[in-house]
Amino acid sequence: MAYVDHSFSISDEDIMIETSYSVSNRAPVKEIAFAIVLLLFGSIFIVAGIVMATHKIGGDRAHGIFFAGLGSVLFLPGFYYTRIAYYAYKGYKGFSFDNIPSV
Repeated sequence: MAYVDHSFSISDEDIMIETSYSVSNRAPVKEIAFAIVLLLFGSIFIVAGIVMATHKIGGDRAHGIFFAGLGSVLFLPGFYYTRIAYYAYKGYKGFSFDNIPSV
């Protein structure tokens, strides 16, 4: 019989170990609203920046790049936390409303 090292394996017993913190499944409304606002403004700024960079509306290429960069900075955390909130709401394993930081 071959030797199997179980010191680094993860079993159901490891997952079932009680932790010192409690998991509340109450939705943090203020934080989720902030994440959605970041997502929406980020999307709008990215689209406006791309349109400005291609000289379709006012401004020049530098303004378009700035708006697209600002939109990216707003979009990324907004998308990340909105995704966590959605998956926690749907009940996916490993996602909880506790993963969203408080504002």
